[in-house]
Amino acid sequence: MCLMTGIDSRARETSSLDIITHVAGQAVAASPRSAVAHMGQAMVLRAQGRFEEAIRAYDAVLTLNRNFVPAYANIAYAKLTAGSTEDTIPLVEQAIRASARDPTVGNWYDLIGEAHLLQSRTDEAIIWLERARSAIPTHAAIRAHLASAYALDGETQRAATELTEARKLSSNDRYTSLARLQAVVGYWGVPKLRALFEATYFAGLRKAGMPEE
Repeated sequence: MCLMTGIDSRARETSSLDIITHVAGQAVAASPRSAVAHMGQAMVLRAQGRFEEAIRAYDAVLTLNRNFVPAYANIAYAKLTAGSTEDTIPLVEQAIRASARDPTVGNWYDLIGEAHLLQSRTDEAIIWLERARSAIPTHAAIRAHLASAYALDGETQRAATELTEARKLSSNDRYTSLARLQAVVGYWGVPKLRALFEATYFAGLRKAGMPEE
């Protein structure tokens, strides 16, 4: 399990990227039947933005161990970023069914809500995002997702309230403007997904009161 701990964030650091990639490859070569080794490699590939390869690595995890719950949520994230929004929801729902008491379940609710939001299913998005907010009330990104969904649903006052909360809870100033948010996050997925963000999430944030600059 040590290989997986913090690997997603560390892999983003250029100075350690080559080392982590090498270690992950060595782990899989040494233990090709280890779900943990494949999970570590998948996390590195995902952090590198190599989502199709990451998806194959997560598939290898689930082939070896269908009960490896974290793989379901992580492959869902990889598929979402690769533009496969329809595949995201059933994978996360499977993770929730397998481990409803997982301490990160609020993030899983948020991922389902985000997938619904990107597909313009605003009512469903609100249901899941409100669940996510109840599970993790101090999570700034959940509040921003909910602000967008409320605004798209015409609930502008509730949207403004959630956007205010997102700004208070954020550790940086990413929710001050769309330009700042886009710059801080940086990568918004493949062009297809970026277009969906523009048509839904960003459009909702504009209606909630977030300025362009």
